[in-house]
Amino acid sequence: MTNIGSRTLLDNELQAMSEDILRMGSLLEEAIDKAVQALATQDIALANEVIAGDAEINRLRFQIEEKAQLILATQQPMARDLRLVIAALHIGTELERIGDHAAGIGRLATRLEGVPQDGVDWTRLPKMAKRAHKMLHKAIEAYAEQDTEAAWKIVRRDQKLDRHYREFFGEALTMMNTPEQVQLATYLLWVAHNLERIGDRTTNIAERVIFMVTGQYTEVLEDYA
Repeated sequence: MTNIGSRTLLDNELQAMSEDILRMGSLLEEAIDKAVQALATQDIALANEVIAGDAEINRLRFQIEEKAQLILATQQPMARDLRLVIAALHIGTELERIGDHAAGIGRLATRLEGVPQDGVDWTRLPKMAKRAHKMLHKAIEAYAEQDTEAAWKIVRRDQKLDRHYREFFGEALTMMNTPEQVQLATYLLWVAHNLERIGDRTTNIAERVIFMVTGQYTEVLEDYA
């Protein structure tokens, strides 16, 4: 095979791997929205849909790994191409774990069926979900466009989601006055924890985008900032 032919084949394989990541991102944005909607409306069918959808997320993650292994074994990518493959492997793993967190919210929604929801203010959770969704959307965009500036904004934005989580944690503790409120607040704290972890994993994706483009890790770049 000519060098031109090899280059075309590599480009096609990298593109196919990238499309899988974009597909995962799209499915996860939808999963986060549905999970929180199921929680708010006590829609158990919708919650179960989110839980079942996690299987497709897992399938795509393994598909990315298989494609990456094939590229490494047959194309022996160097420099930027190698970083693209390494980044895709890490991003696929982070997306798969975000899927676990979305499914976790779905499971919590099923456990909350019939639990009295009086006395616990959890209006902060939809705001956290909206922020987590936006962060993920922006991270996938930054990956697709190889935009390090956008990726940096996501790294810094995670602090706001962490602050929302800490504030909700403190608020929930003050609401635990009856056994029913303790049960409800505990479940909602787990929901908030899942949303906070989605933010953390999205930040990891943004950091991988920066590495993919620049070849440097964010910790090193921050040291010299």
